[in-house]
Order: sequence, then structure tokens, then C-alpha cells
Amino acid sequence: MTNPNFAGAPVLGLTAPRFAGLIIGALALTMASAAPLMAQDKDPVVATVNGTPIHQSDLAVAEEEAGQLPPMSEDAKKDYLVQFMADAIMITKAAEDKKLNNDETFKRKLEFARKKLLMETLLAQVAKDASTDAAMHKVYDDAVAKLPPEEEVKASHILIRVPAGDDKASAAAEEKIKAVIARLNKGEDFAKVADEVTEDPSGKGKGGDLGYFTKEQMVPEFANVAFSLDKGKISGPVKTQFGWHVIKVTDKREKPKPSFEDVKPQVEQFVARKAQADFVTKLRADAKIVKNYKVEEPKADAPAAPAAPAAPKQ
Repeated sequence: MTNPNFAGAPVLGLTAPRFAGLIIGALALTMASAAPLMAQDKDPVVATVNGTPIHQSDLAVAEEEAGQLPPMSEDAKKDYLVQFMADAIMITKAAEDKKLNNDETFKRKLEFARKKLLMETLLAQVAKDASTDAAMHKVYDDAVAKLPPEEEVKASHILIRVPAGDDKASAAAEEKIKAVIARLNKGEDFAKVADEVTEDPSGKGKGGDLGYFTKEQMVPEFANVAFSLDKGKISGPVKTQFGWHVIKVTDKREKPKPSFEDVKPQVEQFVARKAQADFVTKLRADAKIVKNYKVEEPKADAPAAPAAPAAPKQ
């Protein structure tokens, strides 16, 4: 029995291209002959629509085409996808009854969809074949070897904020930070004073700790002082766009190289895309493409082409 909460939703929730893909799949489904008994056992029939079977494997295809589904239980999702396929099969049959599948425009679109699906399937296989551990590790090793050494500083700070353009408030904040520095110079613990005084919410409760950072990650006024301090030293008053700071450097090191696992998704994507691009480039090089038209070079003094109009909202 169809879940009433999702009745009709599979069709209404689909974009036209995605639903067209299901229609094409349903065309193949309605024309398929009955599978042998052993095959049916491995791929059970979960429903029939006017005698046309819907297999478990069809639901997997339907889920992929449907995109992100609303949150639901596994049983509700199964029912949703069965209705999804049922709608595709019924609408396909209605279209065939009207002989729409004999229309020349439809045939051209169906052939284009076939080519597109084959293209996507082959390129996905090319990417999969190329994305071996050895290939990904080689890309990673080459990239890491080219990374220049970069210094990092670990520091804490205390901030007294200043509203932009308020010179009077800036002078008062400078006096406050000088008083804080005097306390630190008398031996008070930096972390305790930071938790008491700092106006940086991210450092409150952490002793003003900023963690490790590179020079480019901080505003120049702050970074220049932090990277010039020796480990364990405290700065004088430092003015930035945020206000007045006092900085304590707690460690310095060379920035660690990212681990393979940290960047594996990006490496895998790079290897896959490069393999696909190389594959297509070779096909183009070996192909003979004859164009029955000419593309005129634009004249230097010709006015720029107008921008394309915005697509209408759906």
C-alpha cells in the first residue's frame, strides 16, 4: 500500500532531466523480457505495475536519479521509490500509447540521452581505474616535495577592543593594555590575566591561546610582532584594526606537511579529473572533426557582445 505522505511526491519532486532519465529507464524496463529464476532470486521483484515488474536493482537506480530524499524510514523510502518507478512506468506506457516514442524529436533526444549516459559511465570508469593508491600517493609525494618550508608561531594574546575611528577610545585602550603588560612584567600568569581581561571571545577561557598560525593568517601589524618575538617573550602594546593587543609567543616550528589522509579526497579528485581530461584529449587528437561552418574572428574595434539575459525563474 502506498504511503499517503509520499503519494505523487516522486514525480512532483523531480527536475525534468532527472525524471526524463527515469522515463528512459522505464522504457527499457517495459521492453525487457522476464529474467531467469536464479537472476530473480538475486534481484527480487518488489512490485509490479500493470504486470511490469520492478526489481530491487531498479530502486537503486531510482534512488540515484531522485537525488537527496527527505528524511524517512527505510520502509518509507522503499515505498517512495516504488511509487517513483511506478509513475515512470505508467507515464511511459501512456506516452507509448500516444506513439510519442515514434516522434523524431523524441528519438533524437533519446539517442542524445543514450550517448550522454554512455559518456558519463565511461568517464566514471576511467576515473575509477586511474585512482589507484599508487597513483594518488605519487601525486601526493610530488606535491609535498614541492612545498616550501613555512614557519608557524603558537601564541596567546590579550585584546582591548577599540571602535573604528574612535581616537579617544583608542587612547584609553592603549592605557589599559599598558597596565596589563605591567601586571605581566611583575610575574602574573598570562593565561589567568587573559581570561580575566581579554575582549576577544574566542580566547576567553583558553588563556588567550590562538594556536599555531602562519604569518599570512594574521593581519600584518600582529604577525610582524609575533614572528619577531623569541619563544616565551611578551610584546609591548600592538595596535591593529581590532584594538590593542599584548602577545606572548609560546612556540615556533616549521609547519607540518599535510598527511596523505588529510588531503586524500582532493588528491583523488585531481587524479580522476586529470585521467578524464587526458582520455578526452587523446580522443580529440585521434579524431577527424569536420566543421561545416566558419567562426569569424571578432574585429578589434567591434563592440562587445551584450550579456546573455538571465534565465527565467522556474
